[in-house]
Amino acid sequence: MFTGSLIVHITAGFLALGVFWIPLVTKKGGRAHRRAGWVFVFAMMTVAFTAFHLSFYRLFISAGRTPGEDAFSYFLLFIAVLSIATAWHGMRVLRFKKRKTVHRHPVDIGISFLLLVSGLAACLYGFVQGIALITYFPLIGVVLGSLQLYYWLRPPAERMHWIYEHLGSMIGCSIATITAFTVFGAPQLLNMEDVSLFIWILPTFLLLPLIIGFSCHYQRKFNPPVSK
Repeated sequence: MFTGSLIVHITAGFLALGVFWIPLVTKKGGRAHRRAGWVFVFAMMTVAFTAFHLSFYRLFISAGRTPGEDAFSYFLLFIAVLSIATAWHGMRVLRFKKRKTVHRHPVDIGISFLLLVSGLAACLYGFVQGIALITYFPLIGVVLGSLQLYYWLRPPAERMHWIYEHLGSMIGCSIATITAFTVFGAPQLLNMEDVSLFIWILPTFLLLPLIIGFSCHYQRKFNPPVSK
């Protein structure tokens, strides 16, 4: 059962890595964008749920664990929550893109709150264990969870607000995918014994400018400056 989940987890992860860039470079809302987007979401949900199974198996069933393996499992749980929360938020903002008021759907609020709390818990765990990498990386979950709650719990303030949220969430989900690969997959492929903080934060630094760039682009497109 564990081996089967691991195979599915790795396969879905590589599928997500293979298609995540397609929605970024194709026409937004077009057929290729939507189809590749759904494949990416399906792959990420599969990655997340298999990660839950793998983590719980390692933490509560597997014998002879080491502290390092426990830390890996807790971090994998956080990555799973981050993947689900960002992918879910990215889809749900499309479902409620015409809303004019505060949005209090318990599932949407609950998932965003779970991301916030899991980020704080992971940071606390890393701090207690003295693991700097786990202490600081989950801050991305704290930030994204807070921003999601801020978005849902206030009326939309901008025209086409859902576009910014959708792009930010899906790229945030991509950050989770690439980070998991660079931290856990690449070192094994390259026979690296340790992973530096630089490797952990590299995907964030590479993809964060995309979020900013797309936001600025659509700000200019949908909210052009008023000529005097």
